Amino acid sequence: MSNQHLGQIISGDIVVIGGGTAGIAFVASLLKREPGLNITVIEPSAQHYYQPAWTLVGGGAYELKSTVRPMSVVMPRRAHWLQAAVSHINPESRLLTLDDGRHVSYQNLIVCPGLRLAWEKIEGLQAAIGQYGVTSNYSYQHAAYTWQLVNGLRGGKAIFTQPAIPIKCAGAPQKALYLSCDHWLRQGVLKNLDVEFNLAGAALFGVATFVPPLMKYIEKYRARLAFNSTLVKVDGPSQTAWFSVKGAADEVTLQAKKFDFLHVVPPQVSPDFIRQSLLANAEGWCEVDPHSLQHVRYSEVFALGDVCSTSNAKTAAAVRKQVVVVAENLLALRKQQPFLLKYDGYGSCPLTVEKGKVILAEFGYAGKLLPTFPLDPTVARRLAWYLKASFLPWFYWNGMLKGREWLTRVSKVD
Repeated sequence: MSNQHLGQIISGDIVVIGGGTAGIAFVASLLKREPGLNITVIEPSAQHYYQPAWTLVGGGAYELKSTVRPMSVVMPRRAHWLQAAVSHINPESRLLTLDDGRHVSYQNLIVCPGLRLAWEKIEGLQAAIGQYGVTSNYSYQHAAYTWQLVNGLRGGKAIFTQPAIPIKCAGAPQKALYLSCDHWLRQGVLKNLDVEFNLAGAALFGVATFVPPLMKYIEKYRARLAFNSTLVKVDGPSQTAWFSVKGAADEVTLQAKKFDFLHVVPPQVSPDFIRQSLLANAEGWCEVDPHSLQHVRYSEVFALGDVCSTSNAKTAAAVRKQVVVVAENLLALRKQQPFLLKYDGYGSCPLTVEKGKVILAEFGYAGKLLPTFPLDPTVARRLAWYLKASFLPWFYWNGMLKGREWLTRVSKVD
């Protein structure tokens, strides 16, 4: 902590915590509506990442370098960027404490710092990842290693894991499996591999409509599903993974499994400064109304993105629609007008079931199907692959982060 800044108070009007997808897209959209607003963005990272493409990187279908740009390039010019991290929030006094000792006051607070990947919750993982055949598409540092391993594997045991939800894009763990298996099948080596998918939950996918078409691919790739199986420990040198497995009578056993390839998805939690604040619910997420995205106890606070307590899928597609709702509702609040828009829980998960084909799963609260296009959403299509691999990355950098609200029709308050 710097003594130079200790106790300094910065006065902010609209303060946004986080310069990820939600933060940048929200600020850009808000400034499109009212260019004269005084907005401060607090974000420690010097880099901005397009994380949805890391699955494609791990499948050999995308360049890693295309998923990152300098934060200074994507930050809206009219916003004031504080390159620091928030360490404490006091919503009673509308005051934030930064890690360098400064304080920031606010009139309105927009909470969107994302979530934290809790690698440390799996014993031995941090020492093993990036070597010994242990990798993860959830990491910029390791997505390319996934492809290196997949491309080089000719036989043995390949294990894919999925922790308990909520996680970023609950379909991403199985996307890694599908793209890997598709490559092994095309190379003629899948028959030499024992592929296993260990899921902490009891279902392949949270929306039942998409389970049958996904099961066809599980069968095509001869992958075995191990439900209620949670990765708890990894030993890299011995290439052994331990899973906590819950049985039919809720009894828990520890099972050791040898591997040649291990794709790990880490447990995911709310950032400490949110979890330990008065903004959090019992599970540690920022507690907002699921439709207005306004905080349930502090009316001047809104949240969007992965940190929200809402039950939607934590995806960039969800953010695309949340941005419109929060921008409009914030401006209505500041003008003492009623809210006109509501969020319906929309999220999208483009399931890359093979290289060149995607099942475009779009759904809202309670698993309600919300397709953008008038096509059967359970069918794997080349058009959806183009959308995932080409259009959406282009639109992300050139549209969404610049406040262009395409494909963002949202519901009106009844």
